[in-house]
Amino acid sequence: MTDDSAGRPPPDPHDRRRQQPGSGPAAGLASFLHRLAQWTSPHAALLITLALGLIPAVLLTLGSAEVYESVVESDGVALLDQPALDAALAVRSPWMNSAVTGFTNLAGTVGMPILAGAAMLILAWRWRSWTPVLLMVSAAAGSLLMTVAGKDLIGRIRPPLADAVPPYEHSASFPSGHSLNSVVIAGLVAYLIILRLESRWAKLLTVAAAAVFALAVGLSRVYLGHHWFTDVLVAWTLGLAWLAVVITVHRVLHSRRAAALGVDAGP
Repeated sequence: MTDDSAGRPPPDPHDRRRQQPGSGPAAGLASFLHRLAQWTSPHAALLITLALGLIPAVLLTLGSAEVYESVVESDGVALLDQPALDAALAVRSPWMNSAVTGFTNLAGTVGMPILAGAAMLILAWRWRSWTPVLLMVSAAAGSLLMTVAGKDLIGRIRPPLADAVPPYEHSASFPSGHSLNSVVIAGLVAYLIILRLESRWAKLLTVAAAAVFALAVGLSRVYLGHHWFTDVLVAWTLGLAWLAVVITVHRVLHSRRAAALGVDAGP
Protein backbone atom coordinates (compact mmCIF):
# COMPACT_ATOMS: atom_id res chain seq x y z
CA MET A 1 0.00 0.00 0.00
CA THR A 2 1.48 3.33 -1.02
CA ASP A 3 1.29 6.55 0.93
CA ASP A 4 -0.64 8.70 -1.53
CA SER A 5 -1.31 11.55 0.85
CA ALA A 6 -2.86 13.78 -1.79
CA GLY A 7 -5.55 11.46 -3.14
CA ARG A 8 -5.79 9.26 -6.16
CA PRO A 9 -2.61 8.91 -8.25
CA PRO A 10 -2.15 11.82 -10.67
CA PRO A 11 -2.99 10.96 -14.26
CA ASP A 12 -0.28 9.87 -16.63
CA PRO A 13 0.64 13.01 -18.62
CA HIS A 14 0.90 10.83 -21.74
CA ASP A 15 -2.56 9.30 -21.29
CA ARG A 16 -4.69 11.61 -23.42
CA ARG A 17 -7.87 9.65 -22.69
CA ARG A 18 -7.66 10.40 -18.97
CA GLN A 19 -6.92 14.07 -19.57
CA GLN A 20 -9.95 14.70 -21.73
CA PRO A 21 -12.34 17.12 -19.97
CA GLY A 22 -15.58 15.69 -18.65
CA SER A 23 -18.95 17.36 -18.56
CA GLY A 24 -21.10 19.01 -15.94
CA PRO A 25 -20.46 21.74 -13.35
CA ALA A 26 -17.63 19.92 -11.57
CA ALA A 27 -15.72 19.28 -14.79
CA GLY A 28 -16.35 22.86 -15.91
CA LEU A 29 -14.98 24.20 -12.64
CA ALA A 30 -11.93 21.97 -12.91
CA SER A 31 -11.35 23.15 -16.48
CA PHE A 32 -11.66 26.79 -15.38
CA LEU A 33 -9.12 26.30 -12.58
CA HIS A 34 -6.74 24.56 -14.97
CA ARG A 35 -6.96 27.46 -17.44
CA LEU A 36 -6.57 29.95 -14.60
CA ALA A 37 -3.37 28.21 -13.52
CA GLN A 38 -2.08 28.54 -17.07
CA TRP A 39 -3.05 32.22 -17.30
CA THR A 40 -1.66 33.20 -13.88
CA SER A 41 0.13 30.65 -11.74
CA PRO A 42 -0.61 27.33 -10.02
CA HIS A 43 -0.54 29.16 -6.69
CA ALA A 44 -3.39 31.45 -7.76
CA ALA A 45 -5.47 28.44 -8.77
CA LEU A 46 -4.78 26.82 -5.42
CA LEU A 47 -5.89 29.94 -3.56
CA ILE A 48 -9.14 30.06 -5.53
CA THR A 49 -9.70 26.36 -4.87
CA LEU A 50 -9.18 27.04 -1.18
CA ALA A 51 -11.62 29.96 -1.25
CA LEU A 52 -14.27 27.99 -3.13
CA GLY A 53 -14.13 25.31 -0.47
CA LEU A 54 -13.87 27.51 2.59
CA ILE A 55 -16.61 29.98 1.66
CA PRO A 56 -19.35 27.32 2.03
CA ALA A 57 -17.71 26.21 5.28
CA VAL A 58 -17.83 29.77 6.65
CA LEU A 59 -21.44 30.28 5.55
CA LEU A 60 -22.52 26.98 7.12
CA THR A 61 -20.70 27.91 10.33
CA LEU A 62 -22.53 31.24 10.40
CA GLY A 63 -25.77 29.33 9.88
CA SER A 64 -24.88 27.14 12.86
CA ALA A 65 -24.34 30.27 14.95
CA GLU A 66 -27.79 31.51 13.95
CA VAL A 67 -29.35 28.23 15.06
CA TYR A 68 -27.52 28.46 18.37
CA GLU A 69 -28.73 32.02 18.89
CA SER A 70 -32.32 31.00 18.19
CA VAL A 71 -32.01 28.23 20.77
CA VAL A 72 -30.63 30.62 23.39
CA GLU A 73 -33.30 33.24 22.65
CA SER A 74 -36.08 30.65 22.20
CA ASP A 75 -37.19 32.21 18.95
CA GLY A 76 -36.66 31.81 15.22
CA VAL A 77 -36.13 28.26 14.07
CA ALA A 78 -36.21 27.03 17.68
CA LEU A 79 -39.97 27.59 17.61
CA LEU A 80 -40.14 24.46 15.44
CA ASP A 81 -38.74 22.22 18.19
CA GLN A 82 -41.97 21.45 20.01
CA PRO A 83 -44.14 21.11 16.87
CA ALA A 84 -41.59 18.69 15.41
CA LEU A 85 -41.69 16.58 18.57
CA ASP A 86 -45.48 16.68 18.60
CA ALA A 87 -45.55 15.49 14.98
CA ALA A 88 -43.26 12.60 15.88
CA LEU A 89 -45.49 11.60 18.79
CA ALA A 90 -48.51 11.60 16.48
CA VAL A 91 -47.08 9.05 14.04
CA ARG A 92 -45.33 6.63 16.42
CA SER A 93 -46.23 2.96 16.57
CA PRO A 94 -44.55 0.00 18.31
CA TRP A 95 -43.17 -1.56 15.10
CA MET A 96 -41.99 1.82 13.80
CA ASN A 97 -40.28 2.58 17.11
CA SER A 98 -38.33 -0.68 16.91
CA ALA A 99 -37.38 -0.14 13.26
CA VAL A 100 -36.21 3.45 13.77
CA THR A 101 -34.28 2.51 16.92
CA GLY A 102 -32.44 -0.21 15.00
CA PHE A 103 -31.65 2.19 12.18
CA THR A 104 -30.46 5.05 14.39
CA ASN A 105 -28.08 2.66 16.15
CA LEU A 106 -26.16 2.43 12.88
CA ALA A 107 -24.99 5.98 13.55
CA GLY A 108 -24.39 5.43 17.26
CA THR A 109 -21.22 5.03 19.30
CA VAL A 110 -20.89 1.39 18.21
CA GLY A 111 -22.46 1.29 14.76
CA MET A 112 -20.82 4.35 13.22
CA PRO A 113 -17.20 3.41 14.11
CA ILE A 114 -17.82 -0.03 12.59
CA LEU A 115 -19.31 1.44 9.40
CA ALA A 116 -16.59 4.09 9.12
CA GLY A 117 -13.81 1.60 9.81
CA ALA A 118 -15.13 -0.89 7.27
CA ALA A 119 -15.51 1.78 4.58
CA MET A 120 -12.05 3.15 5.35
CA LEU A 121 -10.33 -0.23 5.10
CA ILE A 122 -12.16 -1.26 1.93
CA LEU A 123 -11.33 2.01 0.18
CA ALA A 124 -7.72 1.90 1.36
CA TRP A 125 -7.37 -1.63 0.03
CA ARG A 126 -8.97 -0.76 -3.31
CA TRP A 127 -6.84 2.39 -3.68
CA ARG A 128 -3.68 0.71 -2.39
CA SER A 129 -3.26 3.99 -0.51
CA TRP A 130 -3.34 5.42 2.99
CA THR A 131 -5.36 8.43 1.82
CA PRO A 132 -8.80 7.07 2.88
CA VAL A 133 -7.39 6.20 6.30
CA LEU A 134 -5.88 9.64 6.86
CA LEU A 135 -8.99 11.47 5.64
CA MET A 136 -11.41 9.29 7.61
CA VAL A 137 -9.46 9.55 10.85
CA SER A 138 -9.11 13.33 10.47
CA ALA A 139 -12.77 13.82 9.60
CA ALA A 140 -14.03 11.57 12.40
CA ALA A 141 -11.74 13.20 14.97
CA GLY A 142 -13.00 16.67 14.08
CA SER A 143 -16.61 15.51 14.13
CA LEU A 144 -16.18 13.90 17.54
CA LEU A 145 -14.43 16.99 18.92
CA MET A 146 -17.25 19.28 17.75
CA THR A 147 -19.85 16.98 19.28
CA VAL A 148 -18.15 16.73 22.66
CA ALA A 149 -17.26 20.43 22.82
CA GLY A 150 -20.75 21.51 21.79
CA LYS A 151 -22.47 19.34 24.36
CA ASP A 152 -20.13 20.50 27.14
CA LEU A 153 -20.37 24.19 26.26
CA ILE A 154 -24.12 24.39 25.64
CA GLY A 155 -25.39 21.79 28.10
CA ARG A 156 -28.89 21.75 26.62
CA ILE A 157 -31.42 19.37 28.15
CA ARG A 158 -32.94 16.73 25.90
CA PRO A 159 -36.70 16.42 25.34
CA PRO A 160 -38.61 14.99 28.34
CA LEU A 161 -38.12 11.26 28.88
CA ALA A 162 -41.89 10.88 28.87
CA ASP A 163 -41.81 11.84 25.18
CA ALA A 164 -38.82 9.66 24.26
CA VAL A 165 -38.58 6.07 23.07
CA PRO A 166 -36.33 3.85 25.22
CA PRO A 167 -33.48 3.16 25.62
CA TYR A 168 -33.10 6.67 26.99
CA GLU A 169 -30.06 8.89 26.56
CA HIS A 170 -28.90 11.30 29.24
CA SER A 171 -26.02 13.30 27.77
CA ALA A 172 -26.47 16.93 26.69
CA SER A 173 -28.64 17.46 23.64
CA PHE A 174 -26.98 20.15 21.48
CA PRO A 175 -25.73 19.17 18.92
CA SER A 176 -26.89 15.70 17.88
CA GLY A 177 -23.79 13.54 17.68
CA HIS A 178 -25.52 10.87 15.60
CA SER A 179 -26.56 13.48 13.02
CA LEU A 180 -23.23 15.29 12.89
CA ASN A 181 -21.18 12.12 12.54
CA SER A 182 -23.47 10.67 9.88
CA VAL A 183 -23.10 13.79 7.72
CA VAL A 184 -19.31 13.78 7.98
CA ILE A 185 -18.72 10.06 7.56
CA ALA A 186 -21.33 9.42 4.86
CA GLY A 187 -20.28 12.57 3.03
CA LEU A 188 -16.60 11.65 3.08
CA VAL A 189 -17.26 8.08 1.94
CA ALA A 190 -19.35 9.44 -0.94
CA TYR A 191 -16.57 11.88 -1.87
CA LEU A 192 -13.94 9.15 -1.90
CA ILE A 193 -16.13 6.86 -3.98
CA ILE A 194 -16.99 9.42 -6.65
CA LEU A 195 -13.29 10.16 -7.15
CA ARG A 196 -13.08 6.77 -8.85
CA LEU A 197 -16.41 6.85 -10.69
CA GLU A 198 -16.73 7.82 -14.33
CA SER A 199 -20.51 7.82 -14.77
CA ARG A 200 -22.30 11.05 -13.89
CA TRP A 201 -25.37 9.09 -12.81
CA ALA A 202 -23.28 6.87 -10.56
CA LYS A 203 -21.81 9.95 -8.91
CA LEU A 204 -25.25 11.51 -8.41
CA LEU A 205 -26.65 8.29 -6.95
CA THR A 206 -23.68 8.02 -4.57
CA VAL A 207 -24.16 11.57 -3.30
CA ALA A 208 -27.93 11.04 -3.04
CA ALA A 209 -27.47 7.85 -1.03
CA ALA A 210 -25.16 9.62 1.42
CA ALA A 211 -27.57 12.56 1.74
CA VAL A 212 -30.58 10.30 2.32
CA PHE A 213 -28.69 8.34 4.98
CA ALA A 214 -27.63 11.48 6.86
CA LEU A 215 -31.10 13.00 6.54
CA ALA A 216 -32.76 9.81 7.81
CA VAL A 217 -30.42 9.57 10.79
CA GLY A 218 -31.20 13.14 11.81
CA LEU A 219 -34.95 12.69 11.48
CA SER A 220 -34.76 9.45 13.44
CA ARG A 221 -33.34 11.38 16.41
CA VAL A 222 -36.33 13.71 16.40
CA TYR A 223 -38.79 10.84 15.87
CA LEU A 224 -37.43 8.97 18.90
CA GLY A 225 -37.58 12.09 21.07
CA HIS A 226 -33.85 11.91 21.77
CA HIS A 227 -33.15 15.35 20.31
CA TRP A 228 -34.87 18.59 19.51
CA PHE A 229 -35.11 19.53 15.84
CA THR A 230 -32.55 22.33 16.25
CA ASP A 231 -30.06 19.86 17.75
CA VAL A 232 -30.24 17.99 14.46
CA LEU A 233 -30.30 21.11 12.29
CA VAL A 234 -27.10 22.53 13.79
CA ALA A 235 -25.48 19.10 13.50
CA TRP A 236 -26.23 19.09 9.78
CA THR A 237 -24.77 22.57 9.23
CA LEU A 238 -21.70 21.92 11.38
CA GLY A 239 -21.13 18.54 9.73
CA LEU A 240 -21.34 20.01 6.23
CA ALA A 241 -19.00 22.83 7.23
CA TRP A 242 -16.38 20.43 8.54
CA LEU A 243 -16.82 18.16 5.52
CA ALA A 244 -16.20 21.15 3.24
CA VAL A 245 -12.96 21.91 5.11
CA VAL A 246 -11.69 18.31 4.90
CA ILE A 247 -12.47 17.99 1.19
CA THR A 248 -10.99 21.40 0.41
CA VAL A 249 -7.73 20.57 2.16
CA HIS A 250 -7.54 17.29 0.29
CA ARG A 251 -8.17 18.96 -3.07
CA VAL A 252 -5.51 21.60 -2.40
CA LEU A 253 -2.92 19.00 -1.40
CA HIS A 254 -3.80 16.87 -4.40
CA SER A 255 -3.51 19.85 -6.75
CA ARG A 256 -0.16 20.87 -5.27
CA ARG A 257 1.19 17.35 -5.72
CA ALA A 258 -0.05 17.20 -9.31
CA ALA A 259 1.47 20.62 -10.04
CA ALA A 260 4.80 19.51 -8.57
CA LEU A 261 4.78 16.46 -10.83
CA GLY A 262 3.81 18.57 -13.83
CA VAL A 263 0.54 16.77 -14.60
CA ASP A 264 -3.14 17.72 -14.72
CA ALA A 265 -4.85 17.25 -11.34
CA GLY A 266 -8.08 16.24 -13.03
CA PRO A 267 -11.62 17.20 -12.00
